[in-house]
Amino acid sequence: MDIFIKVVQFLMSLSLLVLIHEFGHFIAAKAFKLRVEKFYLFFDIGFSLFKFRRGETEYGVGWLPLGGYVKISGMIDESMDKEQMKLPPKEYEFRSRPAWQRFIVLVAGVTMNVILAFFIYCGISYTWGSRYISNEDITLGYSFSADAQSLGFRDGDRIETINGEKIDNINSILTRIILADDDTEVGIIRNGERTVITLPYEGINRVRQADDFSGFYTPRIPFAVDSIASESARTAGLLKGDRIVGIDGIHEEDFVKYDSLLAARKGTVAVLDVIRGKDTLALSVPVSDEGKLGVIIANPFPVRTRNYTLLESIPEGARMTGKAIGNYLDQLKLIVKPDTGLYKKVGGFIAIANLFPEKWDWFQFWNMTAFLSLILAILNIIPIPGLDGGHILFTLWEMVTRRKPSDKVLEVAQYIGLLLILALLVFANGNDIYKLFN
Repeated sequence: MDIFIKVVQFLMSLSLLVLIHEFGHFIAAKAFKLRVEKFYLFFDIGFSLFKFRRGETEYGVGWLPLGGYVKISGMIDESMDKEQMKLPPKEYEFRSRPAWQRFIVLVAGVTMNVILAFFIYCGISYTWGSRYISNEDITLGYSFSADAQSLGFRDGDRIETINGEKIDNINSILTRIILADDDTEVGIIRNGERTVITLPYEGINRVRQADDFSGFYTPRIPFAVDSIASESARTAGLLKGDRIVGIDGIHEEDFVKYDSLLAARKGTVAVLDVIRGKDTLALSVPVSDEGKLGVIIANPFPVRTRNYTLLESIPEGARMTGKAIGNYLDQLKLIVKPDTGLYKKVGGFIAIANLFPEKWDWFQFWNMTAFLSLILAILNIIPIPGLDGGHILFTLWEMVTRRKPSDKVLEVAQYIGLLLILALLVFANGNDIYKLFN
């Protein structure tokens, strides 16, 4: 059932993104009175699942969910309709129009994807606001994985800045480190003193190539009592608001460390060091056979929420759009650098579908859809023939040189581009399949 929900979310998101992208080309072509022969969601190679005709345009749904297309008369595109190109140009054809009109039609698809992401981010800001855990609330610092410690971190470090920029949202720490393209300076508080550690680029590369980044850093949780669940703990004198900082002389700040300490003392009585107000107490508390004290800890990290009015959501939506574009461009730069090894992590449709949650969550759905919309826009603008960017490149060349590439050149370029795109699809989805069995 969980996989089914992931697939449904993925197909809904993909369908929306493809329709919006192709609608951009469609309305731009119609604005210049170009003839649009087909408007398809997914590809109809051989046959379509559904179609109807209205006016000069056939609308339909194909069977191959790898995208979609708008077929504009007189344009060399993925349909590779060479017979039409042998006929004399017609006034309503793409090839008959000035370069500036063709340029607008070509960029309309990616423009619509960016606009869609912007409106979604505005809607997210207005509906849910910005939700995050503030770095300021991590008073005990972080615990770090072995990979993180190899870069220079130590358990208990409180991270303040990365490359001089103050960190607020704790989720941005890993992103800033993993996307670094040079040595990275991290301002920390260690043992009460401010200092700066330098994370070497080579070390960051080693971390990037790890299969799993989870646990790179985790907030250290104070053992603060929120309520008493067992009579034995209450009888021993524990109260709401107490903070446990040691057990049998072993002092620990992080609640997580107490799991193993209590497990070793199950069925016995442990002496706890407890801070209550300004006092430090020693309380003898029974440990259950399951290694528990019978208390419930307080939530130390409140989720902060900044709410936005309708007007305030507009600049926030723009900020989120710009940040998402910047982060993805940083990822692409690292992927094409062989020394990072990130090309091995490139995924296809399975990887994208796995980005969606197993339980239906509208916030996550729209957040992922906005991000994927920007990914679609950026990838489509790459100057590879067969993508919008390839067509745009040739059109810009014509606008600058006043010389239009021949139909033969465009045709050959389209074949080369389609082969490149096919190779990338095979590589990305092959990575997915490889990961399934390893």
